[in-house]
Amino acid sequence: MSEWLSREEALERLKVRPQTLYAYVSRGRIGMRPDRADPRRSEYRADDIAALATRRARGRSPSAIAESAIAWGEPSIVTAVSTVWHGQLIYRGQDAAALSDHATLEETASVLWTLPEPVHFEAPAPDAPHQFGRAQAFTQLALLAGQGRPSLGRSAASLCVDAARAIGTLAGALGASAGPDPVHRRLARGWSVDDGGAEAIRRALVLLADHELNASTFAARVAASTGASPAACLLAGLATLSGPRHGGAGEAVMQLAEDAARHGADATIRRWLGHDRPLPGFGHQLYPEGDPRATALLSAIGNTDETLRALEAAATAATGARPNIDFTLAVLTRGLGLPRDAPFHLFALGRSVGWAAHMVEQIVSGSIIRPRGRYEGLLP
Repeated sequence: MSEWLSREEALERLKVRPQTLYAYVSRGRIGMRPDRADPRRSEYRADDIAALATRRARGRSPSAIAESAIAWGEPSIVTAVSTVWHGQLIYRGQDAAALSDHATLEETASVLWTLPEPVHFEAPAPDAPHQFGRAQAFTQLALLAGQGRPSLGRSAASLCVDAARAIGTLAGALGASAGPDPVHRRLARGWSVDDGGAEAIRRALVLLADHELNASTFAARVAASTGASPAACLLAGLATLSGPRHGGAGEAVMQLAEDAARHGADATIRRWLGHDRPLPGFGHQLYPEGDPRATALLSAIGNTDETLRALEAAATAATGARPNIDFTLAVLTRGLGLPRDAPFHLFALGRSVGWAAHMVEQIVSGSIIRPRGRYEGLLP
């Protein structure tokens, strides 16, 4: 869907008269701008129209409202942590892409956690050499979760202390070396990456820090609503992130790139689409005009990988979809020679900061997340 629609397209999608469309505009419910090709005409914001059309289509049924909120529907949980607003990712009022120009993950945590100073994520020094990676991340967080104090009744400051400790442990498990430096430098050191590569890693971590109520964040909030410990909440987020339809998409993009290197970009895209598989790394329902995280990261690191450039061209020609953050993480990984699972490592470490912010917000709200199921089975 394009970001802006003509008057005729807007009327057709909403099934309303022109007067009603103008009323929506005057009330601020639909954004409007002059048509760049003909300033005498107007264009209307597509995502505003889609939201209104969804509300009109589902009517007043409470079950329909609840069901539509679960998958890309109306907002269902009040949050002040982050949102996607007119194609921009916002962290507590700040443009995340602009923040990534200069901030570290520690400084981003202070924004999302509403703290006056940057947070420190100290990775404990290992007692003996050990493996780094996804399995170690699960193991270390599970150990902390098993020992952690419940979060109910605790202050936000106390919860942040526990969350910082858990994120430091996660960073160490994912390959960050111990020490006082910002986590992007310690991770770059663990991956034998130079200062330029460390800056790219810093930007990626900031852009990944939060993304509204995505599946892993929702899982972390559900755990928090029960009073689970901060480490257990992060573990719930990590488990959900590991699915192929979430953080596992980076691995699929890496596979796509390897297929393109062997068989050619056009043939690879045709084969993926021919098998009715969703194309990883391209398009995002919240960003019809392109993922701003991908734009910000690509503008900083460039794309010198011939295979990925060809893949981007072939995918865009076949689907019209633009690269998203998963594709850009593959560009970063191949460009810096990082471990193949680096997209997941970066995603997990960056997003853990957002999980913690939502965990604290959920605990402070004092509510439990317990939806009802609409039973459609047999009855006695």
